[in-house]
Amino acid sequence: MEQSYLKTLELDKIIEKAAGRCVCREAAARLREMQPLTDADEVRYALSQTNAVNALLIQNGSPRFGGVEGVDAIAARAAKGGVLSMGELLEVAGALRNFQNLSDWYHSGDHEMLPSDDLFYALNPQPGLEKQISDSILAPDQMADTASHTLADVRHKIHVTENNIRDRLEGIIRNSDTSKYLQETVVSIRNGRYVVPVKSEYRGEVGGVIHDVSSTGATVFIEPQAVVEANARILQYRAQEAQEIERILTSLSSQVASIETQFHYAYNAMLEIDILLAKARLALEMKAFLPQVCGTHTFHLEKARHPLIDPAKCVPIDIAMGQEYDTLVITGPNTGGKTVTLKTAGLLCAMAQCGFLIPAAETSTVCVFHEFLVDIGDEQSIEQSLSTFSGHMTKIAGILQRAREGTLVLLDELGAGTDPAEGAALAVAIIEQLRRTGALILATTHYAEMKVYALETPGVVNASCEFDVETLRPTYKLSVGVPGKSNAFLISEKLGIPVQVIDGARRHMSSDDKRLDAVLSQLDALKGQLKESQAEVESLRYEAAHQLESAQKKRDALIEQGENELEAAREKARQLAQNVQDQAYTLTDELRRLQKDDKMSAQQRAIRAREIAKKETEKLLAGTDVVHNPVKVFVPLKEVAVGQEVCIAELGQTATVLALPDKNGEVLVRAGILKTKVPLAGLKQPDKLQKNAAAAPQTKAQKRYTRQTGSGTGGGHVERVKRDAKMELNLLGMTVDEALYEVDLFLDHAVLNGQTMVYLIHGNGTGALRTAIQKHLRGHRQVQSFRLGSYGEGESGVTVVELK
Repeated sequence: MEQSYLKTLELDKIIEKAAGRCVCREAAARLREMQPLTDADEVRYALSQTNAVNALLIQNGSPRFGGVEGVDAIAARAAKGGVLSMGELLEVAGALRNFQNLSDWYHSGDHEMLPSDDLFYALNPQPGLEKQISDSILAPDQMADTASHTLADVRHKIHVTENNIRDRLEGIIRNSDTSKYLQETVVSIRNGRYVVPVKSEYRGEVGGVIHDVSSTGATVFIEPQAVVEANARILQYRAQEAQEIERILTSLSSQVASIETQFHYAYNAMLEIDILLAKARLALEMKAFLPQVCGTHTFHLEKARHPLIDPAKCVPIDIAMGQEYDTLVITGPNTGGKTVTLKTAGLLCAMAQCGFLIPAAETSTVCVFHEFLVDIGDEQSIEQSLSTFSGHMTKIAGILQRAREGTLVLLDELGAGTDPAEGAALAVAIIEQLRRTGALILATTHYAEMKVYALETPGVVNASCEFDVETLRPTYKLSVGVPGKSNAFLISEKLGIPVQVIDGARRHMSSDDKRLDAVLSQLDALKGQLKESQAEVESLRYEAAHQLESAQKKRDALIEQGENELEAAREKARQLAQNVQDQAYTLTDELRRLQKDDKMSAQQRAIRAREIAKKETEKLLAGTDVVHNPVKVFVPLKEVAVGQEVCIAELGQTATVLALPDKNGEVLVRAGILKTKVPLAGLKQPDKLQKNAAAAPQTKAQKRYTRQTGSGTGGGHVERVKRDAKMELNLLGMTVDEALYEVDLFLDHAVLNGQTMVYLIHGNGTGALRTAIQKHLRGHRQVQSFRLGSYGEGESGVTVVELK
């Protein structure tokens, strides 16, 4: 494609914005060289890849991704036998780290197969090699001591020898016999050897090798004879160190060479992912969406926005081409948005062909053009102005030569800059010639002849950019099917031109122009009426939809109310059954007390028993009315911390948080001896008022059941077990007989409440209580099966019973 046309559309600015969001320079360079694709399938695939990465970016956030450059060439050099430097190996490690981070980012969320899968599966991370390089090389010029045992040993020897040399030299410079010969009492290094500065006149007093002389000649740097051998050993160790570093670099380079083929594909995949991430970031900023790609040369842009205009000021437009008409003639006043309309249509189609999501509605459709032919050159053009007639004609001549089927032609102010009559005739002839080539054409004009041509010619349609005559400001809205008015007379009058001048201008208009102006005025009036009707219809539609929604909400509320009342009735039935059981225990206790009362005769005891039974029955019957119990509204917790006390809203049970929410939002909590997972939205702050209410004194019917405590000698202490519907029974501290009696009552109570699983807490101890309970359960008529508790249930200190 001709680059000058694409530059006029400002596609280069869109590409540059995306390139600025790339992490790697090579990816940015590839993006800047991008050309619009001309195959529909390739365009669909490119757009689907961008959309897939856009979805991943929204789901997973930005990946950890560092910039690298030229690493593919480094790996290729290693494959040819080259030994890589420490800096080059660090670049390789950086690329391998990118492979791993991008792969982890891709797999961090659950998703189905995506069009970008091939790129992520080609990354081929090498965590072992990346770690080995990173651990061995600390900087481009520094190898770690831990790179090998040999290197660590050699460096240790160097360190020890250097310390010995320093100690000896420190002894020389501190010795009163020799220090007087020294220029300074310091130890220096010359040519890699430790020396002391000696005054030139005493050079013969200090035995050793002279390695350097000061610029003034007053100081000579002598390596004392006492450290010559040690210095020589250091040089030897340094050579061994360099040799070992070279060996390590050779080894690491050979490992890089062994994966060069996979590395090449992974590196290119990384750059392509970098480009897709840049496109996705730009799409999020522009609030862009994936358009459909049509196989024919038709497009339909809905709520399209120019991506380089401030979104707060940009007015979305709808524009379609190729279905009912192939040419659109846009008219209207200056600064009304005609040129922006041309650029928006061309730029968005070109962006889609480069794989960019476009700032338009998801229902928009684009097509693939082989060429974009553009002549936009007024003062609104961002790049340059081609306002003269000759400049326009030069460009249009080139467009006529290149136009063919599958091209989009955008012409701004066609025929302007010359005699209006000749310019209008020339504009119509150019449009007719372009239509014969099969191109799609969008043109702007002020010529009335062009408006008439569009009205009379099939396949050519007028459009206008609306203008508010009251405020003298354009609305930038595009109306297809209606030609626009320049409103020159009205604008001039508003701006202060005398009325007599305006009337004189109207008299100078030809009769045809007057008729056309009248027709356009009528069309404007009809358009206004149509908009009002459409607004009224839309209002009625919205009201109907709102009423339907309201009715649906009422229906759902009634259904929910019915379900709540049904649940309340069930709860009332469970409470009634519980009350019956509690009252039965109470009556039993009263009867036993009456039987032991020697002061009353048998007849008196019978009468008293009937009175008590009647009274308790009346109490039960009085509590049988079902009371509506609405679902309690609670504020769910947004976050929790380990160890935090919470309340399971559905059960009203206090629990302790054991772990933070997992990826599904489930929180591990402990409620009593049980561990379970609860959605974070199902947790709330503990209700202190409920706790206080629970701590209130219990009624007689809620007291614990009578049992004898002790070994069987003497009197016993009497207390009553609370018979409420819960899943666990604590038998700790009971005798076998007490425990078995308690188990029978508890299991009967659980069956009445419809429970299918209960927990008997007997502890470990000697195991006698557990053995007796499990033996008793084997013959119990209500027991389906039983087992010891698993981890989190109390293990061997708890027996889990499944009821029939």
